Amino acid sequence: MASSNALTVPPATPLVQRLLRTWVAGLLALLPLALTLMALGWAGRLIFDLVGPGSLVGRFFVAIGHPLSGHTGLAYLIGTLTLVAAIYVLGVLVQSGLRGPLRTLADQTLRRIPLVGSVYGLADRFVGLLDQKPDADIGAMSPVWCFMGGGDGAAVLALLPSPDPIQIQGRRYYGVLIPTAPVPIGGALLYVPAEWVRPAEISIEQLTTIYVSMGITPPPSVR
Repeated sequence: MASSNALTVPPATPLVQRLLRTWVAGLLALLPLALTLMALGWAGRLIFDLVGPGSLVGRFFVAIGHPLSGHTGLAYLIGTLTLVAAIYVLGVLVQSGLRGPLRTLADQTLRRIPLVGSVYGLADRFVGLLDQKPDADIGAMSPVWCFMGGGDGAAVLALLPSPDPIQIQGRRYYGVLIPTAPVPIGGALLYVPAEWVRPAEISIEQLTTIYVSMGITPPPSVR
């Protein structure tokens, strides 16, 4: 039998519950901002440790600017501005046609070194993702209807990434991206005969709305 002297915790009163719920709501509202500030602070500290005046890169900047100034802080600023100007000049040269020779030089030197070539290839692919042209965005795609079987099968609302067909065994095919509902940024890429594909008289926004609503918002009728 439990002792009558056992400590019992009284249930929370409605007032306490309301206060607690209000406090939790405020915490949840503040948490995204707090996490964002923490992430920015961490990123800023990491960048400072990597390229600050006391880092290896920072000492290199100081060495560049030291002949023009004896002050460490001013020398670091001068070195940084010098490097920024040098990168800008390199960008002008790349836009003038130097990108091809630089890539050829890298392919013939860095890529042939066993370990360095693998690291350089990975970094080159990552930079390539950052350097994608705006035309590769979903807004540049065209909404189309894809009639499976040429009209006797399912009709699929899809996106046409490129209007240029490809040849597969002597037949013209289009690559179409079929989104997923309710998250249309994913999907499947299919190559279907060109005669199965017809333009859809809707916008990208309308197509996105249809998929996000999981079909509750119907597409316009097709004649």
